[in-house]
Amino acid sequence: MASFDYTDEQQALIQTARDFTRKEIIPVAGALDEAGTFPSEVCEKAWQTGLVNCEVPEAYGGLGLSCLSHCLVMEELSYGCMGINTTIAGNMLGSMPIVLAGSEEQRKTYLGRLIAKPIFAAYCCSEPDAGSDVAGMKTRFRKVGSEYVLTGQKRWITNGGVADFYTVFARAEGTERHKGITCFVVDRQTTGVSVGKKENKMGQRASNTTDVLFDDVKLGTGNIVGVEGEGFKLAMRTFDRTRPWIAAGASGIIRRALEESRAYALDRKTFGVAIAQHQAVQFMLAEMAIAYESTRLLGHKAAWSIDQGHTDNVVSSYAKAYGADAAMRVTTDAVQIFGGYGYTKDYPVEKLMRDAKLLQIYEGTSQIQRMVIARNLLTGK
Repeated sequence: MASFDYTDEQQALIQTARDFTRKEIIPVAGALDEAGTFPSEVCEKAWQTGLVNCEVPEAYGGLGLSCLSHCLVMEELSYGCMGINTTIAGNMLGSMPIVLAGSEEQRKTYLGRLIAKPIFAAYCCSEPDAGSDVAGMKTRFRKVGSEYVLTGQKRWITNGGVADFYTVFARAEGTERHKGITCFVVDRQTTGVSVGKKENKMGQRASNTTDVLFDDVKLGTGNIVGVEGEGFKLAMRTFDRTRPWIAAGASGIIRRALEESRAYALDRKTFGVAIAQHQAVQFMLAEMAIAYESTRLLGHKAAWSIDQGHTDNVVSSYAKAYGADAAMRVTTDAVQIFGGYGYTKDYPVEKLMRDAKLLQIYEGTSQIQRMVIARNLLTGK
């Protein structure tokens, strides 16, 4: 039976992340978003505080936090800025294939780099014509003697323009769909690796999102992560392992939207009373509170299941789909409660609404999560 009590360590983690968010993230989040500026200084301070690379195992110098403990940290960071949280989470996403399936040498080398310096990693899976359809990727590799030559284009890559290394998924020439996909770890400085333009996004504008291009990049067997040809399974294992993080981010956004809306509703007056006295507003606040508790519980269940060694893709999909959709709904209502003011950048709710939208898209859209859930139901698993 799962416990609803946090350990002393988890309580300390929450407080550390909450204090950091209020001191270092909230004061600059609006300006970073407005300018689309990458949060280098904030991320370096987060790294120094121990809020980055949280799930890197202790054997390689990391904190070795559980998935649940990591989610507690991410909720607090997302309360301040989802774009900054996505940047920080991008490191663990980029390195998770190595955590799950990397060789001892790869773990020492690449995980060690993340712990030694405040650098970034990126996960290269999505492509111009293959986002949620991972099996539809066109990035290819061919064997030339003892080398693997990688060619292709990845799109929507978080930390793409700032990463020190990439975990890249590509298929062997002559293979189609799920077969033949392999994961490689690729250093940024490798000949043939380049970065495309930075995307001008609607939300999460502080995070760096670019294309990453591979033009006859020569790699060796030491660059293969896991087993050659088993990359699709590794990509799916990675997503199953990281989707609870999306629910954690949604929890942070929902809690922020609820708190901002509650404070505004108690202060703003219409028809001689605070708008919090109007039942229409009360119902929206109540729905926000329900959404927060539900998202948090689903996310915690998915994370707890992972920590028990039972990675369950359908539970992760429940958490991701519900949390992402709830965050979008709650932030839309937050803007509604603020009225005209909510539509301006003078208040944080419009940013929350823009940031929330991406939760429904990345790491498998809300529709893809429903396909996973339906398939699970119909096959009786």
